[in-house]
Amino acid sequence: MIDTERAYIAGIVDGEGSIMLTRFHKNQLPSPCVSVASTDKELLLWLQKIIGKGRIINKRNYNRAKHKDSYTYRVIYDDAIELLREISPFLIIETKKKRAKLIIDKYKKVTPRNGRYNDEMFKKKKALIEEFMQL
Repeated sequence: MIDTERAYIAGIVDGEGSIMLTRFHKNQLPSPCVSVASTDKELLLWLQKIIGKGRIINKRNYNRAKHKDSYTYRVIYDDAIELLREISPFLIIETKKKRAKLIIDKYKKVTPRNGRYNDEMFKKKKALIEEFMQL
C-alpha cells in the first residue's frame, strides 16, 4: 500500500469501521478484528483488493422493501494487527488510535503462540482485554 491508500483506509475505519477484540469461537479469548460495515459493496471490494486480506460477509436483510443489502469487510487475527500497523499513523479518532496502539503494542506479548496460557499469562491477557474495553 502507498501512503494515500493507508490514509484513505484509515479514514474509512475512523468513519465507518470498528477496531475490536472479539471472540470468533465459543471457547476462545477475544482476538483482534478490524471491520467496516457498508451498503456499498464496491467500497468493500476495493478495501479487500488493496489490503489483500480479509473477507466480505453478507448481512441478512429481512425487509428488502425498507433496507438496502449490507455487507461487512472483516480482517482478523495477525492480519488485523498488520493492518493496524499500516493505518494507525493516519487514524484521527482518538479512541480508535488508542485501541490500535494497544493491540499493536501489547496483544502479541500476552498471547502465547501455542494458545496455552499459564496463570500469569492468562492474568495479563485478561488485564489487556479489560484495558481495551475501558477505551
